[in-house]
Amino acid sequence: MKLFKFLPILGLALLITGCGTSAAPKETITMYKSYTCGCCTGWKEHMESNGYKVDVVNMEMKDLHAVKRKYKIPKTLESCHTSIIGDYIVEGHIPSKVIDKLLTEKPAIYGIGMGGMPQGSPGMPGRKKETWNVYSIKGGKISLYEKL
Repeated sequence: MKLFKFLPILGLALLITGCGTSAAPKETITMYKSYTCGCCTGWKEHMESNGYKVDVVNMEMKDLHAVKRKYKIPKTLESCHTSIIGDYIVEGHIPSKVIDKLLTEKPAIYGIGMGGMPQGSPGMPGRKKETWNVYSIKGGKISLYEKL
């Protein structure tokens, strides 16, 4: 019975200290996508469920192509959305664990990309059936960053 007397005090202590509140996001992502792209929304949800905050900029396809040109995304790595995360460009349906690695290791590169819309990747339907290659972008050149 004595335990019940202390529950209100414990509850107040937790409220004051902030226990039980959600943690701050890992990083804020700005994602550029077309108005109608559902798989981009799926990638956004994947990133949010893994601790990121995602700000979406919806646009017409012609404007999205201009964003890709502005950020110098190589044609071979183009996908349906382009994101800015910290000091990096991230192109496509790259899993959060690869972005975690990028932000932890902080390599001297411009960004990373995974071209196309690979089946089973975050936001894309189906199961993964092949190896996904994530490439680094540096000085206009691409090289393998990670195989998944």
